[in-house]
Parts: sequence; structure tokens; C-alpha cells
Amino acid sequence: MHDGAAKPRVLLVEDDRELAGMLAELLADEGYETEAAHDGQRGLHLGLTGRYDVMIIDRRLPVLDGLELLRRLRARAVTTRVLVLSALGELADRVGGLDAGADDYLVKPFEAEELLARLRALTRRDLDGAECLPLGAAALDLQRHEVVLPRGERITLSGREFELLRTLAQRPKAIHPRAVLRTSVFADSTGESIVDTYVYYLRRKLGRDVVRTVHGLGYQLGAV
Repeated sequence: MHDGAAKPRVLLVEDDRELAGMLAELLADEGYETEAAHDGQRGLHLGLTGRYDVMIIDRRLPVLDGLELLRRLRARAVTTRVLVLSALGELADRVGGLDAGADDYLVKPFEAEELLARLRALTRRDLDGAECLPLGAAALDLQRHEVVLPRGERITLSGREFELLRTLAQRPKAIHPRAVLRTSVFADSTGESIVDTYVYYLRRKLGRDVVRTVHGLGYQLGAV
């Protein structure tokens, strides 16, 4: 993981504390940061007040049923991707979960690898729905000003770092002269070395290959 990378955040709403603990360990090993709730009411509070990349919600929860929790989140315009976990695996159960607003439905018992694969798919789908630009296998989230790495980690950019990377990503095959970047990104109001400085900042956060130097000509988008 790159320095400064933000771990993708998961809200886990599961009343079986032993299972919740096992899932939290599994997700931590895969680079996720997990916050757990053990009843539907607590899950609703966290879902409305926190910021998560994915939610995993059990159906049979104390205080507030999992599907009712999901309906209330959707009614409050919470669009975070949701994976429902449930021992209820009949067709009508799965359809009911999806109709309540779930993005995916996984029946217990399940294999850890399948759960992780479904979480990765939901993360990718979230990126597809967002306004973003590709950076090789990564993506530039134009709403959050963050780079999303292939495994879901997020790296936050400063305003000028974001504008420079966006300019390069909008025309990834073009070579951008330093003078043009200074004018278009930095309004030509700073010193001659400003472009080089922010290329250095981007490389420090994302790796040296993120911006290619084309000697004598300028800079070009590389790969994260």
C-alpha cells in the first residue's frame, strides 16, 4: 500500500459477535477498515452518520430488521453499495433483498473468497457509477479528488495535485509542455518550477511512474 493511502471503509451490521469478529479480521487482512454494529438501530445510526465504501448487512437483526434498515437508508438517500448476508436463501428471499435496495445478496454459509470477490466487484461498480478517469488499473475520482487503487485504497490529493493529474488524465497519450501546464493548471501566477514541484508531490504519493518525463518536451500520464 502506498503511503497516505486511505483504507476502504466497511460497515458490518451483524448480530453474531463471533462471526462479526472473524469477518473484521478477514477484512483487515485484505486492507479494509471495518466498523461493526450488532443491531439494526445502531447500524442505521452509523449508516446515516458515517462514510463507508461498502456495507455488509445481515437480514435477521435485533431491534431493526436488516431489510427495514436497508429501506430506511435508501429512503434517506444513502447510496453506499450494500451486500446482504443471510441464511435465508430461497429465491423469494433473494429477490426481496434486492428489491429492498441491496446491490448483492450472499447466502450463509459462504466461502471467504467469494465474499471478498463480491466486495471487490461492488467497489469496482461504485467506481463505474462515479465520475472518474482511468489511471491504468487505478482511477481518479473527480468528485472526491482521490486516486482509487486497484484493491480499493484511496489516496487524497491536494487541490493542485488533483488539477495537474486530471489535466494529464484527460489526454493520457498527449505530451503536455511545462509552459502549457503552468498556464492551464497554475494560472501562470507562480514560478517556473511550480509544475516540477507538483509532479514531485504526485510521484511521492503515487509512485514515480504516475507521471512520465519526456525530456525536452514535457510530461505525460504514466501509470499508478
